[in-house]
Amino acid sequence: MHSSRLSVPVAALSRDLRQTLRIARDLGFRAVELDARYGLDPDQLTRTGMRQIRKWLGDEGLEVSGIAFPTRGGYGDADRLEGRITATKGALRLAYDLGARLVFNHVGKIPDSPERAEWRLMVDVLSDIGAWSQHVGGTLCAEAGRAAPADLARLIAALPAGSLACDLVTGALVVNGHDPVAAVAALGDHVAAVHATDAVAGPFAGRGRAVILGTGQVDFARVFAALEERGFQGWIGLDPVEPREARSELADAVQFLRTMG
Repeated sequence: MHSSRLSVPVAALSRDLRQTLRIARDLGFRAVELDARYGLDPDQLTRTGMRQIRKWLGDEGLEVSGIAFPTRGGYGDADRLEGRITATKGALRLAYDLGARLVFNHVGKIPDSPERAEWRLMVDVLSDIGAWSQHVGGTLCAEAGRAAPADLARLIAALPAGSLACDLVTGALVVNGHDPVAAVAALGDHVAAVHATDAVAGPFAGRGRAVILGTGQVDFARVFAALEERGFQGWIGLDPVEPREARSELADAVQFLRTMG
């Protein structure tokens, strides 16, 4: 397991970014995940502000693993789509400016047939965003969790090469009835990042619950072995389940993963 490639979302530790970076360093993280929807606003962040953030990161020896940009709608949803596209492109530029290169979001419900208008719209929009991402140097990284790995693989195959990558969210995969190990096989080299979360499945897909890392149904040894076989070198993000106990939970999670080798 790449214990030197662990990342944490800044929102999990403190509202003060400077303090968050210090805490992340002290906990043993090498990177942080910033939020462009509820934290940093790409349209309002000045060049001076950008330089300040990069200095703080350098002071703590941290990198930015990615930029979270969770939208309400997907890229096949015509409602307010133009604004969503523009904002996503802004987040991609911000990611590149901060040295992150990845923007994390879901793509929305993936249509089951290429004959549907929603499918054609999603492919057109993601192709456009993909072309922009290659221009600015960032990449949209779609959540594999709510979206079935097979559906994401089908979508990626329909797009120009390099348009879309995948973020493997292990707990979300379990909650939605998918095997994280099989997801690695299905998505292969398209997996650019992993969020190592744990969960217990419910009686129906989507009805499970998140649990503390190592106490649920995710077989992390098999997941990381599968990633290792694929030569995965990306960041592995950790998300605490209990906000009030975030620091201690994250410290335990880091130790849990390090004991896996």
